[in-house]
Amino acid sequence: MKPTLLVLAAGMGSRYGSLKQMDGVGPHNEAIIDYSVYDAIRAGFGKVVFVIRHSFAEEFQEVFSSRRFGHRIDVEYVFQELDALPQGLVVPEGRTKPWGTNHAVMMAAGSIHEPFAVINADDFYGAEAYRVIGDYLSQLAGVENRYCMVAYDLSKTLSENGTVSRGVCTVDEAGNLASMVERTQIERLPNGQIVYHDGGADEPLSEETPVSMNLFGFTPDYFVHSQEFFPVWYDANKENPKAEYYIPTVVNRLIAAGTSTLRVLRSEAQWHGITYKEDKPALSAAIERMVAAGKYPEKLWE
Repeated sequence: MKPTLLVLAAGMGSRYGSLKQMDGVGPHNEAIIDYSVYDAIRAGFGKVVFVIRHSFAEEFQEVFSSRRFGHRIDVEYVFQELDALPQGLVVPEGRTKPWGTNHAVMMAAGSIHEPFAVINADDFYGAEAYRVIGDYLSQLAGVENRYCMVAYDLSKTLSENGTVSRGVCTVDEAGNLASMVERTQIERLPNGQIVYHDGGADEPLSEETPVSMNLFGFTPDYFVHSQEFFPVWYDANKENPKAEYYIPTVVNRLIAAGTSTLRVLRSEAQWHGITYKEDKPALSAAIERMVAAGKYPEKLWE
């Protein structure tokens, strides 16, 4: 059974200032999503499911309906909305912020029945990452509670245009995730050292620190765990209009309880993304170099 690619594309990218999921970065206006789907097809994925919102669904589908990847891989759309809550729960007064990445994952429960990878729409992960996670997921048919993620060296995930937030991972001797802690305001100082700011003195991080870029792999039982825990999380956070139900929230809980294990797969790839609008020229230049090196065709879908 081929794994499925779940693309989290419901975010509006407020810091970037537009629907960056659809912004052209390739030589013929290809979006990051185009390269993600292209790499997933080459890695043996059989379906892609997009999590979007009704407010821009027509625009999103119009852009990608012209792509030819629909003839090479099955495509589905599901929707993340503020009122898409388990029965009995209501949107608290004053809540306008989406419920977070793990809530977005929950929206695909009815569409995915096989091992699947989760990605952000605005991250360029590299072909190697899809091969690594695709190979691992292809071995998990019929298996439960064995998950995975692709971790990157921190030094390969920084932006030259500002600080970033990353999930800093601790890995046990068996190669499984022991814990994942969100660190904010990570940057490289003029002296070359990488630090994060935590309200006090700068805390150093090594170049090779494994970090999560939200490239996870799950088996379908993950939907059940997510849905069961959401009401508990909701009761604890409903008074906070900015609280979000993140993937690491659920992953850390399942690992701490001994319910699940998550294998940390390493990638030597250079991550690319558009955290800030100023990051786009560097990403486009990197894609041009990869095209020149023969890693991608100039016209991706021909």
